[in-house]
Amino acid sequence: MALSTDTEYVQSIAQEATELLRNLIATPSFSREEDNTALVIEEFLQKKQIPYQRKKNNIWALNQHFDPAKPTLLLNSHHDTVKPNKSWTLDPFEPVEKDGKLYGLGSNDAGGCLVSLIATFCHFYDRSDLTYNIALAATAEEEISGKEGLEIVVPELPPIEFAIVGEPTQMHLAVAEKGLLVIDCIARGKSGHAAREEGDNAIYKAIKDINWLTSYRFPKVSPTLGPIKMSVTIINAGTQHNVVPDACTFTVDIRVTEQYTLEEIIATIKENIQSEIQPRSIRLRPSSIPVEHAIVQAGIALGRTTYGSPTTSDQALLDCPSLKMGPGHSERSHTADEFIYLHEIEEGIAQYIAMVEAVVAPQE
Repeated sequence: MALSTDTEYVQSIAQEATELLRNLIATPSFSREEDNTALVIEEFLQKKQIPYQRKKNNIWALNQHFDPAKPTLLLNSHHDTVKPNKSWTLDPFEPVEKDGKLYGLGSNDAGGCLVSLIATFCHFYDRSDLTYNIALAATAEEEISGKEGLEIVVPELPPIEFAIVGEPTQMHLAVAEKGLLVIDCIARGKSGHAAREEGDNAIYKAIKDINWLTSYRFPKVSPTLGPIKMSVTIINAGTQHNVVPDACTFTVDIRVTEQYTLEEIIATIKENIQSEIQPRSIRLRPSSIPVEHAIVQAGIALGRTTYGSPTTSDQALLDCPSLKMGPGHSERSHTADEFIYLHEIEEGIAQYIAMVEAVVAPQE
C-alpha cells in the first residue's frame, strides 16, 4: 500500500503538521513582521535535517536528490497574517482545540495550507525516483501583496514548471485566479465660492468618470473567471462646505482576467475618462493552469471540482502554470475566532500527497 493511502502514516504526519501550526499561531506574524514565524519554520526543518535558505522572512528548500535536468514543482504558501479584528472573543495567539477545530489567527488563512504543504514536501523529500524536483517556499507579505515575499524568492529558485499555491479552497481546484489592478485617479477642477457661480466642481467631474467606470463592461469575458470587475472604493474631495473643490481623488479596484493585459485595461480607461490616472502596480496579473494539466486531472480523479477564483494570491507573482488549493474555507479567512477543522489538515495532506504522487512518481 502506498504511503499516501496509509491511514496511520497520514494521521502521524498530520499530528506533526498540526503541532507546527499551533506554534505558528502562538507566534505573531503580521505582514512585514514575520521574522519569528520564519524561525519556527527554520526550527522545524532543522529537526527534519532538511537544508534550507532564508531571505528576509522567506524560507525555501529543495528536495534531497535535486537534479537540475528535471523540471521543478513548487509548493508555496504564506506565513504572514492580517491583524485580528475587534470582534475576536478568543486570544488570537492562543491555539485552542475544541470540537474538532483548531482556533487561532492564521489557522485557516493560510496556516493549515502551509503546514500541509510542508508535510507533503517532507514526505517526498528523500525520494530518489522522482521525475520532478520539488521546491518548498514558505513566504511573507502575501496579505499585503508586498514586494519582499515570494517575489524575491522566485529568482533564487530553479525554473518552475508548475506550482501549487496553498490557500483555503476546501481542497477544490482554483484553476484560474483574477489579477488585481489598483488605480488612483484625480479629477481636476477650479476652486470658487459655493454661493456664487464660480469655479469648476471637481466632484461633478469625478462623478461622470465614476459612472463610466461602474457601468462599462469589457467585451471579452473569461470562460472561467467571468467579466472584469471595476469598483470605486475610496473617494475624497473638499476642505470646507462653502468652497468648490478644485480636485477630487478616487481609487478604483479592478479585478482582471486573462482576456486583457493590464496595459490594455489602463489604455481603455484613459481613453474614456477625463481624470488623471496613476496605476499603483502592474505586478498582480491573472493566473491559470489548463484543466488538462496532470495535477488538475489528479485532483479531479479524487473528486475535486474546478473553479475560477475572484480573489488574488501569490499566484499573481508566478510566471508559470499554477493551481490554487488547500484545506480550510475561504469564508473563514480574516474573520473573528478563525479556525480550521483538524480533519481538514489530515485530508488535505492525504490529497496533496496523492495528487503530487500521480505527477512526480515514475509511471509504470
